[in-house]
Amino acid sequence: MPVVRLLDESQTLDVLADLNAILADCVEGGASVGFMSPFSPADAEPFWRGVAAAVGRGEVLLFVAEVEGRVVGTVQIGFALKPNQPHRADLMKLLVHRDARGRGLSKRLMQAAETEAARRGRNLLVLDTATGEPAEALYEKLGWQRSGVIPDYALFPDGRSCDTTVFYKRIG
Repeated sequence: MPVVRLLDESQTLDVLADLNAILADCVEGGASVGFMSPFSPADAEPFWRGVAAAVGRGEVLLFVAEVEGRVVGTVQIGFALKPNQPHRADLMKLLVHRDARGRGLSKRLMQAAETEAARRGRNLLVLDTATGEPAEALYEKLGWQRSGVIPDYALFPDGRSCDTTVFYKRIG
């Protein structure tokens, strides 16, 4: 049975190898998540070390999904640190290793992130995702509202341009 849990900074560092593998797998699978191909697990480590530090500073919540003791999925909540935005947060980097997809892990990660964000006083979440990709349909299925599309916002790992769809969800 998959387990979803919230990690602290130390726990994040303890599972770096799994997090590195997930990010590298998603990038090499074509996900537009901020990195370009070729991308290896070693390339992912500076990113995850930065996330761990942000977790330690209280700027980010990091959730992981584990199957048989192995971290195979993750999502983050980034708290808006501006004084006029104490009510909102950014949902970031929903990633599930291709070997673990189709088990409902994305949904479980999203539910955990939304619940904890609401518990911490956030009532508005925002995210962006590559237009036309499977995640877009997932977010709609989970009750997120489409705000709009920004053309040519980012690149896929192979260098092709991609539009980005912005979503929001009221929670709590």
